[in-house]
Amino acid sequence: MPNYDFDLFVIGGGSGGVRAARVSAEMGARVAIAEENRFGGTCVIRGCVPKKLFVYASHYAEELEDARGYGWTIEGARFDWPTLIRNKDRAIAHLSGIYRKAVENAGGTIFEDRAVLKAAHTIHLVKAKRDVTAATILIATGGKPSRNIAGAENCIVSDDAFHLEKLPKSMVIVGGGYIAIEFAHIFQNLGVETTVVYRGPKILRGFDDDMRDMLQDTMQKKGIKLVLNAALGSFEKKGGLVRARLASGESLDAEQVMLAIGREANTADMGLEQAGVALGKHGAIQVDELSRTTVPNIYAIGDVTDRLNLTPVAIHDAMCFTRTVFGHKPTKPDHNLVATAVFSQPEIGAIGLTEEAARTKGYTLDIYETNYRPLRHALSGRDERALMKLVVDAKTDRVLGCHIFADEAGELVQLVAVAMKMGATKAQFSAAVAVHPTAAEELVTMRRKVVAGRVPQGANEIG
Repeated sequence: MPNYDFDLFVIGGGSGGVRAARVSAEMGARVAIAEENRFGGTCVIRGCVPKKLFVYASHYAEELEDARGYGWTIEGARFDWPTLIRNKDRAIAHLSGIYRKAVENAGGTIFEDRAVLKAAHTIHLVKAKRDVTAATILIATGGKPSRNIAGAENCIVSDDAFHLEKLPKSMVIVGGGYIAIEFAHIFQNLGVETTVVYRGPKILRGFDDDMRDMLQDTMQKKGIKLVLNAALGSFEKKGGLVRARLASGESLDAEQVMLAIGREANTADMGLEQAGVALGKHGAIQVDELSRTTVPNIYAIGDVTDRLNLTPVAIHDAMCFTRTVFGHKPTKPDHNLVATAVFSQPEIGAIGLTEEAARTKGYTLDIYETNYRPLRHALSGRDERALMKLVVDAKTDRVLGCHIFADEAGELVQLVAVAMKMGATKAQFSAAVAVHPTAAEELVTMRRKVVAGRVPQGANEIG
């Protein structure tokens, strides 16, 4: 058997790569990992974590307003963008260090370098200008924002939003997915005049239509302008502004234009084809059920495979990889019934089938919905409602999907995921005694089915 430098070489120091490197090293493997930027990857450095910090920051605008109804008088409150950026950078640097330390403490070797493939077992370190070999190679390089549109050089992407020198007065966000919607709420609440431009008729494609409708209505009430069914032309600088030209001939001017038009796999110039690794749509690495590429000793996990692009999924893929390769127990990643959240304001939490998808699959359905005014707004006076929905198989009573539009929906749907993974039925949901007064109680007190598309009000109206 060849004498390789390492048992495992991981390319990419994000959530998936670090988990695979750490756990494999703890299992006794000789492990190395290469990261050309900072440890933590998209999620920690330029994605989920800093974005959630921005979400928290933007919440205070509405919370300060709502406090008046509860007897608070808050004078002179103001927001300072440089302070947020400085504090965010400090927190992210700390988290990045924790990720790096996790690999070091497990005994892994770290290369702060760009790694590319030369052959099935050979990795070239670009800065060090040397080669190393490994029995197994794992690619976990994630994805990056797409800039594939005319005039993109005049725009920013989500990566750039975390490092803007100043908060713009106006912004156009192009796209209708997670990233576009979350940043639209962030910037609008921070005082930026915000417009969302999307090519489709309704934002958040793939989510339940009732959630999408409720979110669009709420966004417009918050002052976010939605321009839908808008095909884009190009972007150009006009003085101190960026002009977004639409195919219709209309144009929109803003201090900043953010592109949130999708993401693509980080596979360019990595030597993958030279090593025999096959790529698919948008440069994503093709893998089998065990995350193995077309080269038997090379694996890939996370967003770079474009299967289910969520950070917890990349971590799950990593754990399955370690069990397969170093635990000698072949384990297929389970991408079924994965909960997800959109950190809009309020949030959307979702798991399982939408009503539309369930009907397409031929299910006979019972649909339960509740639309209510949250208790916190009884005194705040805010015109905002919550919506919860269960999609149920009428023949078996099994809950096929759960969709929540409410504050802390992400927290709620995580717990629903446990029940749905166990095959919970609507009767079992209903058998649980509610905790009152909470939003979560609505999930177990829904009794009335939707009739002819009508959304019933909550049991107590204020839930």
